Amino acid sequence: MTEADLAEAAGFAAIANEGDLWDGEMESYDLDGQEILLIRLDGEYHAYDGACPHQSTSLSAGVLDGGLLVCSAHEWEFDARTGQGVNPRTACLRRREVRLAGGRVLVRRAATRASEGNSEGESRWQSSRSMT
Repeated sequence: MTEADLAEAAGFAAIANEGDLWDGEMESYDLDGQEILLIRLDGEYHAYDGACPHQSTSLSAGVLDGGLLVCSAHEWEFDARTGQGVNPRTACLRRREVRLAGGRVLVRRAATRASEGNSEGESRWQSSRSMT
């Protein structure tokens, strides 16, 4: 079994190839009928549910300015690396854990919020995980 097969068996799905995004780019992908926003910053991938928590506007229609993601509807701002709200601070994006395997970008099918962590007590919200 390949690394990608193991990741898919653990609840991940391949949504892109590693070379599909340049550093500083974002793109929208479909996963099980739900929009996923994939962002590449500083060589790392970050994935979120694709709708802004304010009024469900597609975040892919917004602007990625360095590490700041700005929604196109009402200019809500998020830290693109963590999903945490910048303006307003109380907002947060639903994060998807990311893994890299076999040249593919795999995203966990279930999302987490800032307050949710894994069984080891580590917050998935704070870091992207990658397998090489």
